[in-house]
Amino acid sequence: MRKIDEKTVNAIRVLSADAIQKAKSGHPGMPLGAAAIGYSLYAYHLNFNPEKPKLFFRDRFILSAGHGSMLLYSLNHLFGYDIKMSDIKNFRQLGSITPGHPEYGHTPGVEATTGPLGAGAAMAVGMAMAERHLASVFNKENYNIIDNYTYALLGDGCMMEGVSNEAFSLAGTLGLNKLIILYDSNNITIEGKCDLAFTEDSVKKMQAYGFFTQVVEDGNDIDKINEAIKNAKNQKEKPSFIKINTKIGYGCPKKEGSASSHGEPLGDENVCDLRKTLNWQYNEPFFIPDDVYENCAGFLDEKINLMNKKEAFLEEYFKKFPEMKALFDEYFNFDTDKILNDETIWAYDDKDKATRSSSGEILNKLKDKMKNLFGGSADLAPSNKTELKGLGDFSKENPKGQNVHFGVREISMAGIANGIALYGGLRTFVSTFFVFSDYLKPMARLSALMKLPVTYIFTHDSIGVGEDGPTHEPVEHIAMFRSMPNFVTFRPADSKETIAGWKYAISSKEKPTALILSRQNLVQLKNTNVNNALLGAYIVEKETKQTPDLIMIATGSELSLAINARKELLKENIDARVVSMPSMELFEMQTDEYKEKILPSTNKKRLIIEALSKFGWGRYMGFEGKSITMDEFGASAPGDVLFKHFGFTVENVVKKAKELL
Repeated sequence: MRKIDEKTVNAIRVLSADAIQKAKSGHPGMPLGAAAIGYSLYAYHLNFNPEKPKLFFRDRFILSAGHGSMLLYSLNHLFGYDIKMSDIKNFRQLGSITPGHPEYGHTPGVEATTGPLGAGAAMAVGMAMAERHLASVFNKENYNIIDNYTYALLGDGCMMEGVSNEAFSLAGTLGLNKLIILYDSNNITIEGKCDLAFTEDSVKKMQAYGFFTQVVEDGNDIDKINEAIKNAKNQKEKPSFIKINTKIGYGCPKKEGSASSHGEPLGDENVCDLRKTLNWQYNEPFFIPDDVYENCAGFLDEKINLMNKKEAFLEEYFKKFPEMKALFDEYFNFDTDKILNDETIWAYDDKDKATRSSSGEILNKLKDKMKNLFGGSADLAPSNKTELKGLGDFSKENPKGQNVHFGVREISMAGIANGIALYGGLRTFVSTFFVFSDYLKPMARLSALMKLPVTYIFTHDSIGVGEDGPTHEPVEHIAMFRSMPNFVTFRPADSKETIAGWKYAISSKEKPTALILSRQNLVQLKNTNVNNALLGAYIVEKETKQTPDLIMIATGSELSLAINARKELLKENIDARVVSMPSMELFEMQTDEYKEKILPSTNKKRLIIEALSKFGWGRYMGFEGKSITMDEFGASAPGDVLFKHFGFTVENVVKKAKELL
């Protein structure tokens, strides 16, 4: 190890400690302990151009242990990304580009939003899967234009979380040899030593998953770290796992190796002691000597030159294979307008069918026009209707396959989908029964936070599931997703509205979409309309009077119930308006004038009909409204029996409507 290497590692440590101390908030333990790991990777292995941080052939690095964000910010600052010293000084402050945990799209050089432990591991697996699949599509002999590594740095907490273990199990099965996991093993969590709750042999576990494993005994030994990463890069059959033993809070005498260094500033006195222990001769906070910057810049010359060569190589590839340029544009610069306007995709019939079946038909038309569809289900494709017919299964042996078998791993499925979307070039979707969305919600939240247009296909959407009983009948789940910022839920009533949901999902650029679909067959309704459904809510049955006596608002399978109830109410000279509201979120995007037109504020007699929780309907129901909703768990019986039992009948809707008046 060169002296300037050691000095640069110490610069990372001190800079991180200074920023955390100034903010009076943060996690210094990991940046101090893992600084040599980060430096080794950036200096000697990671290929990138900080001036063009989005070049698709760059290597990816995810800091899964996102609480150690100052390690990432210090590295990116020293290695030329547009993170100024003023940004470092503004760590964790309002409006800063250096927030408490790394945020994708907010800070240069941040590949993924991390913080929930283990999430970064799943996203890294997704990136490696995307790389493997796209390489099989585009690479030709002597022209490996897609050929990058994906690295992730994990801590003890990441290794404990189920999401990372689910993802690693799949990564080993798929033989993702371009995936390299670096494990900062410092044996400390917030509560103390890891052996309070975590005594497994992580190396043997990763071997069982199918990883090539190595151990670096000294986390400060840059030469050994480099050797291990080189060995990992030479693997052709397996993903790699490198356990690197470190000391949390390294260099701070009173904090080193202790839980107290994890989640609180070191304190002024301890920062001074850190400088002394590291022989850091500069007492001024935030001072980095020129030779450290020059050292990092020296590595950048080679990296930027390599990236420039790759750009030229790509142009050569396009000239030699012009047909691949057109295909590349289809993947990376996809024009959704030609899909949205292609009526062959959106044709439908008038047969009664479940919206999950309508969705499956649409998906299999889309796959013929959108070559970059890549997704699947958590072992439920036959029920979710998500198989891309004829496109094969993505596997170690068949990377060209576009059907991903995630196994029974809902949370990692969604995390992996985020990684696929982050990598670029692919439109991804995932699927499970709606009740199991509980398992994946944290990763769906990250989709929304990162503005990734992942499509979530949730089927078996209500008590219509029937005999499987309350464990399989979602009640509160739609309220959970409706409450999430930058997320669109869409619960269609028939094939036409399902078309609208898919049109929105594929055209969305910054919002994930949940399509919430029925298991049971639904009738095809006369007055539903694709374009109107895209507005979130619209009138499907208009009153005959100047103003309606009441407004009934329904979604999904309950829309036909509201329409049939209106017919009965008319017999008693009660004139109701029926509004379909497949998406609250899309409705809220409309103008005030449109919203007033659909739901006049003067009409306060409103009846909500949805076989899901009432929670969230208050803004449309108002103080004078009523609801027929599911505010208890379901039961085990045939679906039609349950709808009757819980009051989802024409008779009960008529009764509630009359009570309103």
